[in-house]
Amino acid sequence: MHKTETLNTRIEPALKSSAERILKKLGLSNAEAIRLFYTQICLNQGLPFDIKIPNKATVAAMKEAESGKLKRFKSTEDLFKDLND
Repeated sequence: MHKTETLNTRIEPALKSSAERILKKLGLSNAEAIRLFYTQICLNQGLPFDIKIPNKATVAAMKEAESGKLKRFKSTEDLFKDLND
């Protein structure tokens, strides 16, 4: 199949850089990643992941996590000790 279509898009520079670093670790170019994404859209007849509006409890949890006020643990053992207490 000949590649004859061009896709142009605008994206925030920081998002592009972050994604490109990850893609490089995966051994993928931007074009290959977009091709994979489009292929998955076709195979799934929609987006290849769920898109949902978070409920109030989820929004509150996300805000709490973003605030940096969550408990931190040095190991999974410490986390499970805290959960079991």
